[in-house]
Amino acid sequence: MELNQLLVVIDPTSNDSQPSLERAAWVAQRANSAIELLLCEYNSVLDGGYFFDGPAQQKARDSLIKNRTKWLNTIAQPLRAAGLNVTVEVRWGKPLYSMILQRIDELKPDLVLRDATTHSLFQRLFFNNTSWQLIRQCPVPLWLVRDGEWKGQRICAAVDPIHSSDTTAVLDHLLINATGYLAQTLGMQADYMHSYAPLPRTMIFDAELVAAYDNYVERSAKQHREAFEKLMVNYPIEKANRHLLEGFPEESIPDFVKERGIDLLVMGAISRSNLENALIGNTAERILEAVQTDLLVIKPTRPQE
Repeated sequence: MELNQLLVVIDPTSNDSQPSLERAAWVAQRANSAIELLLCEYNSVLDGGYFFDGPAQQKARDSLIKNRTKWLNTIAQPLRAAGLNVTVEVRWGKPLYSMILQRIDELKPDLVLRDATTHSLFQRLFFNNTSWQLIRQCPVPLWLVRDGEWKGQRICAAVDPIHSSDTTAVLDHLLINATGYLAQTLGMQADYMHSYAPLPRTMIFDAELVAAYDNYVERSAKQHREAFEKLMVNYPIEKANRHLLEGFPEESIPDFVKERGIDLLVMGAISRSNLENALIGNTAERILEAVQTDLLVIKPTRPQE
C-alpha cells in the first residue's frame, strides 16, 4: 500500500465540515501525499430541458460547475498554504458512485476517502447508496470517515485466518501489511484481531450433538487459535497486539473497538452479486453500521469468488 495520491470525495451539501477532507489532510501531512478534491454535482432541473432551452441549460450548468470549482479552491487554500499539494475536480453526472469510480479509474489514487453514513436495508437493497456501492466496487482502499473527534492513535486489522471467504489468504496478508505500513507511516499503534462465533447451543436440536456441544466449542476455539497463530507467525507483532475474540463479528468487533479506543478499523471486503448479499450485506457492511470509528476497506488484488 502507498499514500502518494489521495482522492477525497467532497459533500456539496455540507458547508460546516468535511470530515474526509480533515482526515486526508492529517494523512497527507504525515505521508507527504498529494490530494485531489472531487465534487460530483447533478440537478435534474438542469438536465432535461423542462425549464431551459439547450443553450441556456448548458450555460446554467457551466455556471454551477464554475461556482463549485471556486468553492473547492476556497476550502483547498488553507491546505495549500500549509504546503500540501491539492488539486480540485468537479464533475457533472449521476449516480454519484459511478462518477467516483470513473474518476478513480482516471486518477488511479492510492486511497479514496469519503464521509461515512448509515442507511436502511431498503436503500441498500435497491443499490442507491453510495457508501455500499463503493464498498463493493471501489478497486483501491476506501477510507470511510466518521464525524467526531479524531485522535489518530490506534489502528486495528480484522482478519479471517479460517479463510471462509478468502481461500488463498491473500486478503489477510494485504490487511496485515497495509495496517503495518499505515501504523509506521502515520505514527499509530497497531493491533490485529480475529473474531469467531461457534454455533449457538440454542440452534442445536439433536440430542447427541447437544451432549457433545462443549467438545465442539473447545475444538472450534482450538482451530481458530491455531489458524490465527499460523497467520501471524511470520510477522514481528507482539502477542499483546494479537487478539482472538469469541463472538459474532458484528457484535464482538464493535465492542473491542470501543473498549480499546481504536481510531481506524481495517477490514477486507469481497464483492458478491447474489441476492443474499444484497439483502444481508457482507461482514464489513454490517460492522460499518455498528462501529463508531473510521473504517478502511481493502479489496483483494485479484477477483475472489
